[in-house]
Amino acid sequence: MGNKKTMKKSIIGVIIFVVVIAAMAVLYNVFKPDTAEGSKHIVAEVVLGDGTSKAFDINTDAEYLRQALEEKKLISGDETETGLFVKVVNGVTANDDKKEWWCFTKGGEAVNTGVDTTPIADGDHFEITLTTGY
Repeated sequence: MGNKKTMKKSIIGVIIFVVVIAAMAVLYNVFKPDTAEGSKHIVAEVVLGDGTSKAFDINTDAEYLRQALEEKKLISGDETETGLFVKVVNGVTANDDKKEWWCFTKGGEAVNTGVDTTPIADGDHFEITLTTGY
């Protein structure tokens, strides 16, 4: 008799888990940032540690920042389970020994998504700044 109760609890637990995962997927799809289809013009401004910068005008049909930057061969890095970890921007490699990393902002505001999932729209201006310190 005890095995049936344990089996029922296990099945109910699995069902609840599946429902929670499905709800999370629905919420992500409802609240994820919108993308824009078609041709866009964006600017990617690369800012180095010494404060110098160079702006790159990019015309693209890409929906996400990674594709637009890769079309210009501006970024490279390591693939992770969450997307591309950018290590190199415009030929400049962030030095781990100096605690350097590339900070992505849009119009001066923090970007809370990775380059793989950051949507772009016509007229966007992104800053990619070599930053020191974690």
